[in-house]
Amino acid sequence: MEKITVLDSTLRDGAQAEGISFSVTDKINICRALDELGVAYIEAGNPASNPKDIEFFKEVAAVSFQNAVLTAFGSTRRKGVSCEEDANLAALVGAGTEAVSIFGKSWDFHVTEILKATKEENLAMIADTVAYLKANRKKVIFDAEHFFDGYKNNPTYAMETVKAAERAGADIVVLCDTNGGCFPDEIAGIVRAVKAELGCEVGIHAHDDTGCGVANSIAAVSAGAGHVQGTLVGYGERCGNANLSTIVADLQLKRGVQCVAGDLKRLTEISRRVAEISNVRLSRGMPYVGKSAFAHKAGMHIDGVNKSSRSFEHVPPESVGNERRFLMSEVAGRSTVLEKIRRVDPSVKKNDPVTAKVIERIKEMEFRGYQFEGAEASFELLIRKQLGTYKPFFSLEKFKTIGEQRVGEDFAPAAAIVKVLVNGNAEITGAEGNGPVNALDVALRKALERFYPSLKEFKLTDYKVRILDSRETSSAVTRVLIESSDKEDVWTTVGVSRDIIEASLIALTDALEYKLIKDEERKVQREDTE
Repeated sequence: MEKITVLDSTLRDGAQAEGISFSVTDKINICRALDELGVAYIEAGNPASNPKDIEFFKEVAAVSFQNAVLTAFGSTRRKGVSCEEDANLAALVGAGTEAVSIFGKSWDFHVTEILKATKEENLAMIADTVAYLKANRKKVIFDAEHFFDGYKNNPTYAMETVKAAERAGADIVVLCDTNGGCFPDEIAGIVRAVKAELGCEVGIHAHDDTGCGVANSIAAVSAGAGHVQGTLVGYGERCGNANLSTIVADLQLKRGVQCVAGDLKRLTEISRRVAEISNVRLSRGMPYVGKSAFAHKAGMHIDGVNKSSRSFEHVPPESVGNERRFLMSEVAGRSTVLEKIRRVDPSVKKNDPVTAKVIERIKEMEFRGYQFEGAEASFELLIRKQLGTYKPFFSLEKFKTIGEQRVGEDFAPAAAIVKVLVNGNAEITGAEGNGPVNALDVALRKALERFYPSLKEFKLTDYKVRILDSRETSSAVTRVLIESSDKEDVWTTVGVSRDIIEASLIALTDALEYKLIKDEERKVQREDTE
């Protein structure tokens, strides 16, 4: 099998994405996840840029990696300063990593207008820096910044920059589509031209500003690139970096190109773990690893997949560690309901009366305003109740919310008091929150954590409200969807009521029940394998 090396830049380029801020612990946990996946290089940050990265490189030195080479990132020496005098280069060497990524200018426009240097000075900066790092026994990855824009503007000079890096000893020369503005045919043609003139490994670093980050990376590999950079789930500047979870699966499953040393069946799990640590929701529609990547809604599609998965799936979901989902909706049929029942109880037969019971119950609840297409956890609970296998972990005896706000004054927090019963034991707890729903959420979990410590892992990740009949104005029926997660899964529940607090509480209670059911099932599975 052909092989390429992969560099993940989640901790460097990904950290530059809007809304992302990693702690030192976050960074180390992401390093461990990427190493498990088996990427070749982890670009972990710039040790000269901020105190957090300095602290990270100190702490990560004690971590042992099985597959990945930790890589520090920085720039070529400054204009008019020798390598020995450059504080940034001193920090890179002092970071103690086996490899270093260095970026330098390849677009003459940037050299003269941004750096305010001559073209000859820039070439010297590249060559001096690479040679200095090689003398310090570092593996050097040279990132030719803005290479494609530079090549289209002045191909001769762009080539001189990468040749300067190669002559100085660069192990890998990476061509960067820094502005993300190129198309696959342009990328492929320029990569071929560079490959014809360089003897070292050539890589690609693409951004997604035209939506072509993945396609550009694959085009580069097809044209001879042996190294690909990106971020595992596409985080990065502006529109993001090329999405490695898609690139790796595309190349490994479709092109027979080995990209990672680990098991590709862990791709979904590790991608979701990195998203969780980053505190950013993974797009449902993300190829291979998204929640909807193998979700089927139309009855014809579901029937086809049941007969042969190839009819509507380009790869088996288990090949990347994802799972097939059949969505409940008005276009789903009896076979969809039966398939979902069998996930809870595989012994249910095709003509079992319970299927008709479930369908009838769905109709009743949809008439009241429920919708289960986006709330599979609530639907699974419904099935368990119809099968008679539902076991409540707690009962909410009573609750009270308290809110007071004076007109024209700053927002004041709400409070909630709940009483729950668990196996005959009562717990009464109060909490404050940003509004009555948040206060109920905090109070309910606080009460239950005494009995179920695993709920400390539980958190709400999304909250949606929809008014079902706007003609009834403030007395209309409200549907609430709550998305929840723990360290292993993401699930959605639904509640419906004319009272938004009650609707929220129904969805929240379902979310907690579902979490506890799954915890119990995982515990049984672990015991069975021991």
